[in-house]
Amino acid sequence: MMKRRYCGLVLAMALMLSACSGIGSERLSYGVLSNKEAEVPAAGGTITYGYSSPFQGLFEPAFYEGEDDYQVLEFITEAMFRVKDDLTTVPGIASWQESDDHTVFTFRIRPGVRWHNGDELTVEDWKFALETIASPEYTGSRYYSVEMISGAEAYHKGKAKEISGIKVIDPYTLRITMNSVRVNALDNLWPYPMNKRVYSGIAVKDMPDSDPVRKHPIGIGPFEVTNIQPGQLVEMKAFEDYYQGKPLLDGVKYKVFDDKEIVNLLDENVIDMATAPRDAYASLKQLDQVNILQSPELSYEYIGFKFGSWDHEAQKIVMDNPKFADKRLRQAMYYALDREGIINQYSYGLGSLIETPVPSSSWAKIPDSEINTYPYSPERAKALLNEAGYVDRDGDGFREDPKGAPFVIHYDAMTGSTTAEARTRAILQNWRDVGLDVRLNGGQLKDLNTFYEAVENDDPSVELFNGVWGLASDPDPSGLWREIDLWNYPRFSSKRNEELIREGVGIKSYDKEHRKQVYYEWQKLVNDEVPMIFFAERINITAVNKRLQNVKVNSMSNIIDPQTWWIQEEN
Repeated sequence: MMKRRYCGLVLAMALMLSACSGIGSERLSYGVLSNKEAEVPAAGGTITYGYSSPFQGLFEPAFYEGEDDYQVLEFITEAMFRVKDDLTTVPGIASWQESDDHTVFTFRIRPGVRWHNGDELTVEDWKFALETIASPEYTGSRYYSVEMISGAEAYHKGKAKEISGIKVIDPYTLRITMNSVRVNALDNLWPYPMNKRVYSGIAVKDMPDSDPVRKHPIGIGPFEVTNIQPGQLVEMKAFEDYYQGKPLLDGVKYKVFDDKEIVNLLDENVIDMATAPRDAYASLKQLDQVNILQSPELSYEYIGFKFGSWDHEAQKIVMDNPKFADKRLRQAMYYALDREGIINQYSYGLGSLIETPVPSSSWAKIPDSEINTYPYSPERAKALLNEAGYVDRDGDGFREDPKGAPFVIHYDAMTGSTTAEARTRAILQNWRDVGLDVRLNGGQLKDLNTFYEAVENDDPSVELFNGVWGLASDPDPSGLWREIDLWNYPRFSSKRNEELIREGVGIKSYDKEHRKQVYYEWQKLVNDEVPMIFFAERINITAVNKRLQNVKVNSMSNIIDPQTWWIQEEN
């Protein structure tokens, strides 16, 4: 399964998305590890943070794509704002004032914040990051986080030499004018600066492969990179001039490991901390020197249908694949899946069923009583397929399409846990049980990077794919669900979809009840249209060696204030 994280790194944005108000704190679970016997944290020592897949090595927030690189960025970068445990956005390096008409934000950043190379952070660095993402040469997926700025569209289309809505008042003050009123403008605004001097002379199109991204990343976070072994290891040391004070740890090693070995590696103290696969949960609980922290993920697992492709020239989706045009086929495939049984058998029950992409704890989540919950029903699936004209005409056990032609669907999923292959077989068997010939694309699961490349680039062989999206707490679907969103991997949209997403952040939506009703209607739309099968909300498991103190996890991240982590050595 794919997991593209955007949320933890960008405020509470996510990868998706957007925003940050209104999640019920009763659902969030926090875990704190600290040695209660030690009154004073001890400084010194190095810990190893493990990750179970080779990383791409895009160590700049504007360009990273997956959780593999995001984990490193959590140690070396920092946003202008902070997100509290209750997922509200509060001042951090930057504070702000908002105009009465909600269109002008004046930001003031803290003086004396240093980059790892010694440069002082100024608002020019933030302005430079906003311009990079708005550049016509920018090919990443963050444009939605600057598109609300006045003049960004003209700059993005090459019709202006600067973004009119960005004005530097002095080295520590930046004024940003929005092109319209948006309820969550601040939550969606790109909050990560880029060192303007370091990137000087590098064209935006060349930045993803440049040394400041690949070899010598420069951040303002508590740790700085000292060594990179591509795909395998990142070594970091404490940044002595970190604005909140030098970290307690001397350093952190970010090391790739085989997740099938996680129990042994933690048992032998080879790694100190890692996100654990679900199939290791029971064994890890038996280790005396390991604490297990659980937190609900702001994420959902889904199975997406490919409705089309991405038009790079027009920078929007094109719904040019008619294979899944009949929503009765999509609904039938939903009913055919025994989602609860699969979660219990292959994910150890660490998940709960969902029917929309809005977290169950969100104030905007529509009650299940108002939508279809798609319970496991092979008979209902068969009836819908028959009604849509997908019937077995030649008696081979598999249905042909309405025109009588063979109907084969290719399915893509990722390597990962030890149950990944068995789980995939169970999913495919559910569909075969109702007469659909669904086959694993290429005959095998794909590793994270190969899978991601195929899905994002709309490889023609990709028709149905199993992914995971991380979310922020605000229900705004922008970034994932509009026709101009690169990360809209199913390549699905509709006129009503676009209208509702716009209305959800418009002036009327400052009335929270109005906004809630907008998102109720939007959820009814996606629940009925089934552009993807919503599989489950996930539970995150973090395994931590008991010697590592003051580690905290919440639904956004398990790398929180790492400058406060410290090691309690055994006597």
